[in-house]
Amino acid sequence: MYKEYKTITELVGPLMLVEGVDGVKYNELVEIETENGTRRGKVLEVNRDKAVVQLFENSHGLRISNSKARFLGHGIELSVSEDMLGRVFDGMGNPRDGGAPIIPKKRLDINGEPINPAARDYPNEFIQTGISAIDGLNTLVRGQKLPVFSMSGLPHAELAAQIARQAKVRSGENTFAVVFAAIGITYEEAEYFIEDFRRTGAIERTVLFTNLADDPAVERIATPRMALTCAEYLAFDLGMHVLVIMTDITNYAEALREVSAARKEVPGRRGYPGYLYTDLASLYERAGRIKGKPGSITQIPILTMPEDDKTHPIPDLTGYITEGQIILSRELYKKGILPPIDVLPSLSRLKDKGIGAGKTREDHADTMNQLFSAYARGKECKELAAILGDTALSSVDKLYAKFAEEFEKEYVAQGFDTNRTIEQTLDIGWKLLKILPKSELKRIKTQYIEKYMAE
Repeated sequence: MYKEYKTITELVGPLMLVEGVDGVKYNELVEIETENGTRRGKVLEVNRDKAVVQLFENSHGLRISNSKARFLGHGIELSVSEDMLGRVFDGMGNPRDGGAPIIPKKRLDINGEPINPAARDYPNEFIQTGISAIDGLNTLVRGQKLPVFSMSGLPHAELAAQIARQAKVRSGENTFAVVFAAIGITYEEAEYFIEDFRRTGAIERTVLFTNLADDPAVERIATPRMALTCAEYLAFDLGMHVLVIMTDITNYAEALREVSAARKEVPGRRGYPGYLYTDLASLYERAGRIKGKPGSITQIPILTMPEDDKTHPIPDLTGYITEGQIILSRELYKKGILPPIDVLPSLSRLKDKGIGAGKTREDHADTMNQLFSAYARGKECKELAAILGDTALSSVDKLYAKFAEEFEKEYVAQGFDTNRTIEQTLDIGWKLLKILPKSELKRIKTQYIEKYMAE
């Protein structure tokens, strides 16, 4: 039986205080019955016989004198089934596409179960996104968490849609699914994602959770957990390779700060709660592979860096928890290079585990290192020429400067509709390396130069 209390004593904004409670747990779901219908909330804090409840909607028109709180004995749950593929849900897991409610195979707590570290399998299988700057130089590996650090005004939404559309595991395409969580976005952005997936047919293998900017903050905190719970069911119950894309994590962190301020907690850096690190870790660490299970969860969280600052708490802490980052550049965007991925500061710490013969191609590691080196030197040469003029450059330096220019135009700038195989990406890399003398290709084995330069 549910426990009901008519002892609501205080209501401040979305927070409600219920006294005289017994056996109530943190995160427990609550129904508040009022004369105007039923509202829902969850327990934020329990102190002896007092419980602080956060409503999922505003408290406008709610009178505590004739309302009662019903504690349901469990946290927020998601009804899961394979029928979720191809559907659009709101941030609380309710259908938003006008379709029928999901008939659940299971009901799962959205906070999930932690994966035993000893049961984790090492990520080592290549995921092809069709984007050269990622596949060729900052390779995504199945089971990895690889965030995208963007800046306000940059086209991270288009990049997210492109990855969701194009990503695949080459060895098991039929078992690949995408779970897309849009957190705190505008109605126009939500429509863009839905229409893009429908137009390209990607919706068939995608589950969308959309939390809009005018939805309550507490729903924003639940949305990524809804998406990850769905992903865990698809991956570990149905054996699918699942890519989870979450945009925008900054909106999630802002919601955390809003709830923390409402609870009058002592703020940490920049006003964010002191537990921001552990809270983000509770999301990111739900990626991975489990020994003995065919499925996996790979994560691409996308966040906009406030004030373009990499040292801001959100990107800073995300970088500690995840295995690298893809960084978008305002400078490249101004030059018309799309997607504007800045490959030099970008990093995939697991890329070496997912490339090579049998995974991508034998020459991948060598060409990747050579392209990084040549592009870095080419940018230095261009900067030197801008200060001292072209006459200050040697003939080889001029070739490097030309290489950097062509690299951005041909390798990085592929647009949001081009889907390249890893072979096409590697071949473009070899074509660009032909700009340089063979004597400069010191990072590539001779047999690869003879085999691929001759083509």
